[in-house]
Amino acid sequence: MKTRISILISVCCLAVTVWPQPQGKHKITKFNVPGAGTASGQGTVGAGIVDDGSVMGWYISSNGVYHGFLRNPAGKIAKFDPKGSQGTHAFGMNSALAITGYYLDTAGRAHGFLRSPKGRFTRIDVPGAGKGSGQGTVADSINVKGEIAGYYVDPKGVSHGFLRTQGGKLTTFDAPGAGKGSGQGTSPAGFDGLTDAGAIAGSSTDSNGVPHGFLRTPAGKFATFDPRGSVNTFVSGLNSKETVMGSYVDSNGAFHGFLRKVGGAIISFDVPNSIGTGGNNINAGGTIAGDYVDSNGVFHGFSRDPNGKYTKFSVPGAGTGSGQGTLPYSNNSTGAIAGPYVDANGVNHGFVWQ
Repeated sequence: MKTRISILISVCCLAVTVWPQPQGKHKITKFNVPGAGTASGQGTVGAGIVDDGSVMGWYISSNGVYHGFLRNPAGKIAKFDPKGSQGTHAFGMNSALAITGYYLDTAGRAHGFLRSPKGRFTRIDVPGAGKGSGQGTVADSINVKGEIAGYYVDPKGVSHGFLRTQGGKLTTFDAPGAGKGSGQGTSPAGFDGLTDAGAIAGSSTDSNGVPHGFLRTPAGKFATFDPRGSVNTFVSGLNSKETVMGSYVDSNGAFHGFLRKVGGAIISFDVPNSIGTGGNNINAGGTIAGDYVDSNGVFHGFSRDPNGKYTKFSVPGAGTGSGQGTLPYSNNSTGAIAGPYVDANGVNHGFVWQ
């Protein structure tokens, strides 16, 4: 599950930001949220970037607690947690800088949240969501109309999708074939899982525990799919043309990226010289941002344009050990990419690649 919400805690000045560093014709800006921990597994995670260059995400403090943040294009950072939060995860943001996500209460229950551009919080709890630890509501993504897509986990541990209008009206749904047991069900994708027109993409887990992709149209019609050779399909999001992308695992346990076009045709892709490829976000023009793993288990970033051309990159200072490296999470319409990189000590740091 994911985490976070609360009242605006503080607004900080430029946060330990490193000057942009050129890499070919691109530049990389690194940053850390003040108060982020400096031990392994702690630090700053830049999760989503919108067209004006604003980045949102979360940071992990020295006591292991998650908190949300919003960084503007000039580098100024606002930190936040919803009231009562024991851990905040920010997952979605629209162009108006409204942010969605979830936070955990003292019982370990998740509550969805909407943080307005002015910093006001609205709690989101879907009727039917469980009240125990590991249950509750997760708000994943938000579009320009203020609609929110996410999922809730019921008392039996089953996930169900939902769409919330700006006025608060809720529609719940389950993808065809979604399982009805604990750990099964329907889960829309994060940051770009909802279009401005109201289409939703995500993954559903069947009764055998196998995840499959789905696309729900604005009219509520479903298409379910798997790339050829997939034994596990994970959808990361879609763009305004309803092009869906994500990753899948083959029978040998290898990860591959995929792109599902309108009409249902699916293209599989792999970054050259990689042993695993993950597609994480697709922008309006069809460019994909993601990560790939080399033969040493190190992560590197990539951008794949609509013609299949790759640009590979690694953030200076990223670790070169297994499980370390560069992890792009999202890209905007200008091609800027945000995400975390993991250093040699296992600490997370934020970056923007332009």
